[in-house]
Amino acid sequence: MKTQETQNTKHIALVVGSTGMAGSNLAAKLIQTGWEVYGLSRSAKNDSKGVTSIAADLLDPEQLTEALKNISPTHVFFTTWMRTDTEQENIRVNSALVRNLLNALSAKKSVQHVALVTGLKHYLGPFEAYAKEGNFPETPLREEQPRLELDNFYYAQEDEVYDAAARDGFTWSIHRPHTLIGYAVGNLMNLGTTLAIYASICKEKGVPLVWPGSEAQWSGLSDVTDAQILAEQLLWAATTPKAQNEAFNIVNGDTFRWKWLWQKIADYFEIEVDGFNGSMRPLDERLSVQTETWKKMAAQHNLVESDLNRIASAWHTDLDLGRPIEVMTDMARSRKLGFTGYQSTVESFYDLFDKLREERLIP
Repeated sequence: MKTQETQNTKHIALVVGSTGMAGSNLAAKLIQTGWEVYGLSRSAKNDSKGVTSIAADLLDPEQLTEALKNISPTHVFFTTWMRTDTEQENIRVNSALVRNLLNALSAKKSVQHVALVTGLKHYLGPFEAYAKEGNFPETPLREEQPRLELDNFYYAQEDEVYDAAARDGFTWSIHRPHTLIGYAVGNLMNLGTTLAIYASICKEKGVPLVWPGSEAQWSGLSDVTDAQILAEQLLWAATTPKAQNEAFNIVNGDTFRWKWLWQKIADYFEIEVDGFNGSMRPLDERLSVQTETWKKMAAQHNLVESDLNRIASAWHTDLDLGRPIEVMTDMARSRKLGFTGYQSTVESFYDLFDKLREERLIP
């Protein structure tokens, strides 16, 4: 196994999913630390300064091989996935994404390390089986907890990495963030942006910020993952020999209760709070009837995106905030190995909101 790079080896990163939230923040971090960075996505569009863009369809092996023919990365960071209608289809498609990429790079013999970003569905189960009644995992969630006896595309992606590592001799790391919070150029589908859109609409209409989720999430302990803290851990694991061939949880390092953070979000937007009232009030239902309101707000405030459906992902936010248990993670494994990254969660949200205003995505 290639457990240590030779001195003065040039770091050449291939960030797969480079226009997404995880990938774009990672690419920026790598550029800052002197890496040569290639960004792979389905389109050549990439607003990250210093990143060389590659356009390829991960489900087209021939196109992928052609796109990568002149690139020999030392490190691969896989940060993307595709959502389909069933978990069986998720498994088929998302395992192919990883397999096709690693097959395309295999003959080059350049890859020293592969990092795969998954998430807490590793412990909670896939979307359609999300923490079903009577099948709750023990929290805090720990890396050594066994896989669930459920179909899960995260497991399939991991297995593709393990198989390719055994074949090609590279090391690997798996990274399991909780809900990602951060800014992404060209990809704004995330809880933080969705809540910013919702709070902006509430302020415009003069109504309170209604809690959409469960009592367990409202009152229980939780944590989230800033996209920049994830980038820090990805870089750390890729360059720290003792962190190789390990799976890591990754969160900001603090904990909170949503009833506290909900008030902080409302304070930022200068609106009132309507907390948990005994039943769930899904955000998807509340935002689905606000498309015309948002269109008018975009015109009034000169916003850059008038299509609510392109910048808000209420379905995913409802899944996170509707969980019937509190969800928090343990980071002992990476802490013991020397990872010390920390980020204040309320500052993660405020920094994102400031950036969204700066980019004229919210008023």
